[in-house]
Amino acid sequence: MIGFTYKRATSVAEAAAIAAHTNDSKFIAGGTNLLDLMKLQVETPTYLIDINDLGLDKIQPTTDGGLRIGALVRNTDLAANEIVRRDYAVLSRALLAGASAQLRNQATTSGNLLQRTRCPYFYDTNMPCNKREPGSGCSAIGGYSRQHAIVGVSDSCIATHPSDMAISMRVLDATVETVRPNGSTRTIPIAELHRLPGNTPHIEHTLETGELITAVILPKPVGGIHIYRKVRDRASYAFALISVAAIVQRDGTGRVAVGGVAHKPWRVEEAERNMHRGAKALTAGVLANARTTPDNAFKVLLVERTIGSVLNEAKV
Repeated sequence: MIGFTYKRATSVAEAAAIAAHTNDSKFIAGGTNLLDLMKLQVETPTYLIDINDLGLDKIQPTTDGGLRIGALVRNTDLAANEIVRRDYAVLSRALLAGASAQLRNQATTSGNLLQRTRCPYFYDTNMPCNKREPGSGCSAIGGYSRQHAIVGVSDSCIATHPSDMAISMRVLDATVETVRPNGSTRTIPIAELHRLPGNTPHIEHTLETGELITAVILPKPVGGIHIYRKVRDRASYAFALISVAAIVQRDGTGRVAVGGVAHKPWRVEEAERNMHRGAKALTAGVLANARTTPDNAFKVLLVERTIGSVLNEAKV
């Protein structure tokens, strides 16, 4: 690990201002992803801004019947929250599927959303990777790609987004609240937070330099049956080959988001109109224009069967 400057921020404004005026700075809270990347020298920040004292660890109802989740709420506390378990069960289930209890105790809401890919070529600094070193190439293309993306990919990157929580947030139509270094705030729909790789896979989200996530807002509950189904190589503590977050209503309509298939949480609202026609029709819409490799072509059928299992559980 290389040397760095460490600063414990005392306000949101201070944290954002420091980040905007220091090169190669990073916010740190739980550090469950960042510290691993620093040890491997995948991430080499020269300035760490600790945001744990900013009071962003509350879960509060909103005036319109939704829920405001502070950026520093730990995953364990969020999964166990009574309102989340009752009204946003897909989120609680996704969090419990996401990691070990020890990691959930430390990991934060904003950190979970912004965690970086678990592509083995990204983690191996001896291998070319456009996310780690722009313009160097993508070792996964033409390499071992069983875990990699099949939709939204580009000639520069086929990595997947690793977060279970983000998939459930996408199906819930969450929004993200932020503060910019100049003190202004904005709200970003979760669908617009993460970027597809295109020619710049190292730019993973739409946050500006120094912009700090302060909360995630869940809209008023929509009811229905909430299901999170994660398919992985082993029963626990593994990232998804694919995952499906679904909210299914009594009339057979609903929402579906898929993980393990793209560079960002993947949801195609137009395809959800085909939910009543069954898993095959729904999958065809969700994975339209899929671009597979010999290693990961199985994911298309796996998504269809997993969606089928979810719809069967919901009795659609």
